[in-house]
Amino acid sequence: MTTNLSRYKQDLEKLIENGGNLLNAMYLEVAPDSFEASLKKAFKTEKERNDFKKSLPRFNDNYQAWYSESLSLIKLLLPDRFDDFKKLYEKPKTRKSIEYGNYVIEDYLQTLVVHSGIDRKVGPEAAVHQYEQQLNILKSVKKRFESSLFDIQQLVQADLFDSELGAARELNKKGFARGAGAVAGVVLEKHLAQVCINHNVKVTKKDPTINDFNQPLKDADVIEVKDWRFIQRLTDLRNLCDHNKKKEPTKQDVEELIDGTEKVSKTIY
Repeated sequence: MTTNLSRYKQDLEKLIENGGNLLNAMYLEVAPDSFEASLKKAFKTEKERNDFKKSLPRFNDNYQAWYSESLSLIKLLLPDRFDDFKKLYEKPKTRKSIEYGNYVIEDYLQTLVVHSGIDRKVGPEAAVHQYEQQLNILKSVKKRFESSLFDIQQLVQADLFDSELGAARELNKKGFARGAGAVAGVVLEKHLAQVCINHNVKVTKKDPTINDFNQPLKDADVIEVKDWRFIQRLTDLRNLCDHNKKKEPTKQDVEELIDGTEKVSKTIY
């Protein structure tokens, strides 16, 4: 069986490879002469050099997808570098002037060039170093996989949750809607408990339920209002399965609960 751990490794390897191609594409765009000189050292013939250049992606067309996927992976596996990774892309809100040191990738995507009088002050070449840092942060995730200090508890837990939600889907298909909803509700509860632990959010209730995790997470700004409302809806569905004996949950109710639980477990950490 393919585990979450192996899937993360495969996704990471692909992102690093794509990231390297984007870096070469960036070099080609901002410093074509020096890049061509480096290619002459790496490839013997002009055809090989041209084929290599043709194989490179266009940075502006492919960066955003790479950034979004990398950001999600870093948020899960290397959360202490999450903000650093974002800052290398986003324009600083407090930036009063654009210098070499605060020119970011968002500026590069807009081909921003800043002049001081008639002289060129800074341009897209300044973003190369920022992107190199992003790629290095992503590569450091790989080192964490290989480190004995890497805590795989949450990855193992994610595998378990996937398995339990799969079982819930089978129960629902076979007509055991109430039991399937109960299983999904437990998964949601366990996941939100782990999210509270991840963010040091204290839950004082002795036997907390979904709402006892949901409200503190919102109060601590871990989740947004839209997420809080979404989880409230899932709580109502879970209560329909567990506590409401006068009304039977429908197959569609339980399917919504299972799908919603899966979404929360994949997007809220």
